[in-house]
Amino acid sequence: MKRIYYISFLVLLFALAQESLGQTQTSRPARQRPSEADAPTVSNLTERAKIKNEEESKKPTHIAWERLIYRTIDLTKEENNAALYYPVQPQGDRQNLFTLIFKLLADGKITAYNYLEGGEVFEEKEKLDFESFLKKYQLLYTKQGERFVVDERDIPSSEVTQYMMKEGYYFDQATGTFKTDVIALCPILVREDFYYGGSSKETLFWLKYDDIRPYLSREMIMTSNYNNALTYTIDDYFRKNMYSGEIIKTVNMMGKSLAQEVGSEPEALKHAQDSIENQLKAFDRKLWVYNDSTVLVAEKTKDKKADKTTKETTTATRGSASKEKQETTKAAKAESTAPTKSVRRNR
Repeated sequence: MKRIYYISFLVLLFALAQESLGQTQTSRPARQRPSEADAPTVSNLTERAKIKNEEESKKPTHIAWERLIYRTIDLTKEENNAALYYPVQPQGDRQNLFTLIFKLLADGKITAYNYLEGGEVFEEKEKLDFESFLKKYQLLYTKQGERFVVDERDIPSSEVTQYMMKEGYYFDQATGTFKTDVIALCPILVREDFYYGGSSKETLFWLKYDDIRPYLSREMIMTSNYNNALTYTIDDYFRKNMYSGEIIKTVNMMGKSLAQEVGSEPEALKHAQDSIENQLKAFDRKLWVYNDSTVLVAEKTKDKKADKTTKETTTATRGSASKEKQETTKAAKAESTAPTKSVRRNR
């Protein structure tokens, strides 16, 4: 009898557990794999856009001086970098940089390359396997032909808060121009550890900037808190150097990072970074030599101003002396014509 009682009690507990589980699944449904209707897409490029990008991607053939630099930009610390981060989730026609990159990769419109410690390698063997990437980060997807369909809510755009970028500073001797170009971008995934504190960083992949440029030139972003009009594209943002970031490496013969060259002390790193920035500015300033005629005109103008000042000073001095002389003469005349007191003697 006691055995039957225990068996009935266990059956009752099992039934209650099943009912509770069913209610939980009803109230909080599991995320389903995205359907074709949920597929975020990016419109294809026109032939005109392709031709324009090919022209803009051509590197000058008369480069007399060039310096290649790697820097990181933090989207959460610098206010002007926030233009690449917000909105975190797509809002209407607006989306952040990583959301756009992710959609382009899912649609197969651009190619990403594996991140390597020694530097970026844009070769066939280093192409990123996007399906392996989705599995690594446990992102639900469905495959439709060559396309991958991922729900926009599953794109980890909120966690990509940093980018590594490769810049090229060069002087084109043929056109006499000093330019800065973005050569490559690498998104960095930053994840907070809620159990142990701190955060971890993962460099995801490298992208050729020329590959994504035509799509960035169509994506409008907000760059000011005071003017909410969308007046710049992401490509404008990079072309005009509207971002702020820290230099972490310059291309050198030994292949060392800045920390390996000067040490990891914050003060030493900051001094080295400022030194490189000042070198670039100084090189730009030294390029421009004023025409001799311009210098002569400036000198003549300076001499005329000096002569005018001298004349004004001399005139003022003469005027002051003349005035003083007049006042002396006037005083003398007044003294000579002043009435005198007559003194008579009694006889």
